[in-house]
Amino acid sequence: MGSPRAALAELLAGNRRFVSGQPIHGHDVTAAAAASGDQQPYAVLLGCIDSRVPLEAIFDQTFGSICVIRTGGHVLDRAVLGSIEYVVGELGVPLVMVLGHERCGAVASAVDALRAGRSPGGALAHLVDQIAPAVREVGVDDPRVRPMAVRRHVLRTVAALRADDRLAVPVAAGRLTVVGALYDLATGEVALLET
Repeated sequence: MGSPRAALAELLAGNRRFVSGQPIHGHDVTAAAAASGDQQPYAVLLGCIDSRVPLEAIFDQTFGSICVIRTGGHVLDRAVLGSIEYVVGELGVPLVMVLGHERCGAVASAVDALRAGRSPGGALAHLVDQIAPAVREVGVDDPRVRPMAVRRHVLRTVAALRADDRLAVPVAAGRLTVVGALYDLATGEVALLET
């Protein structure tokens, strides 16, 4: 997929396979048609943009079952938070999962920026700034800073969501649970984190 044209062609070819009922990656167009009515998802997942972590696939979910939000390093911003508030408040979703993963490039960027003592610039600086507290809590010189900072950042994101004004009430009432988890790239296993 070296060129933009080749990448676009591959996406459109994939959609044609999907629509024709001949997907090569397991999704079925009849499931899309069945889910074309009102939304009734049971969970919202906040994950990383990493292409090795396709959330619908790793949880074996079909159309309409989950809402997926992905940002670099599963960083919260106003749009992400507003989206989660909407899904919980308007659609009544009872579960929010924050999913981190090993070898996260966004966390690595934060570690590298803190070690170098300089910001990467551009909008990437926002991601680094949001992940940096987790890196500092672990210790930038700790030999296991990257995997431990991923875990710490997941837990910090879970805490921020639980403390959000619009989410705290359903959490306190037992109508909403916010959990953190880690995805193992080698095995495909998701492990819940104790919070």
